Amino acid sequence: MPILIQLYLTFFKIGLFSFGGGYAMIPLMEKEVVRIHGWLTLSQMVDIIAISQMTPGPIAINLATFVGYQAGGFWGSVGATIGVITPSFLIVLLIAKFYSRFREWETMQRVFKGIRPMVVALIGSAGLSIAQSSMVDAKAVIIGVCSFLVLQYAQVSPLFVILGAGLLGVILYR
Repeated sequence: MPILIQLYLTFFKIGLFSFGGGYAMIPLMEKEVVRIHGWLTLSQMVDIIAISQMTPGPIAINLATFVGYQAGGFWGSVGATIGVITPSFLIVLLIAKFYSRFREWETMQRVFKGIRPMVVALIGSAGLSIAQSSMVDAKAVIIGVCSFLVLQYAQVSPLFVILGAGLLGVILYR
């Protein structure tokens, strides 16, 4: 199968079966991109996740665009990006058409209540996967713990935490 079709279909599947936004997509994306297709190594995937968090736009689109470019050049990035957004686009169109009729249904309320904890679990799984591949030594653990503590207990913008972690990385890994 040509790489462009493969990229589109892979990212269509990721977009279709990943609920809860970009972070919830990371475990499925890692499985497809690293383990199944081998378009990136796990280390490259972690680096791209970090870059995708720092750049404007949704993380899933940033990841799809980069992976598509790595695997298929410019048109690969277009195919992967369109693939990851197509399911959401179609689902939102369907929801918009029917939501006002069904939003008060008790069954729909229960569905939404059931989906919320699953999304938290997916995001937690992505965080654990990234932590396992990122925390390679004591210096990385120190940077991670310090960043977490600053984000949790100080009123500091995440942008400054990212810049501080980068500076700490330069100092510790000199």
